[in-house]
Amino acid sequence: MEKKKTTLATSLGSNPTIEKNIPDDQVWIDDAFYVKKTMFGLYTSVLKEPLGANFLTGATEEGIITMTRWHLKCLQDGTLDDYTFVTGVTMGVKL
Repeated sequence: MEKKKTTLATSLGSNPTIEKNIPDDQVWIDDAFYVKKTMFGLYTSVLKEPLGANFLTGATEEGIITMTRWHLKCLQDGTLDDYTFVTGVTMGVKL
């Protein structure tokens, strides 16, 4: 069984959050994304293509910039699957 390569679409998931209000004067990092602070004090990268797609979320702005650059470069190079894997493990928590 051949494993499918990870793409930007699979990285975003089946129902990505799309940022609807992007300021006209937004400064894009590497002409590919910007980072916004969430209402919970975290940071999220927002992609330019597809426009407004929320990408990665983390504790620090610097960490999100670093990891977004790395993730996008690996997608471009086709090497992301060399470093990551998807697991189907769930915690047996009942709500």
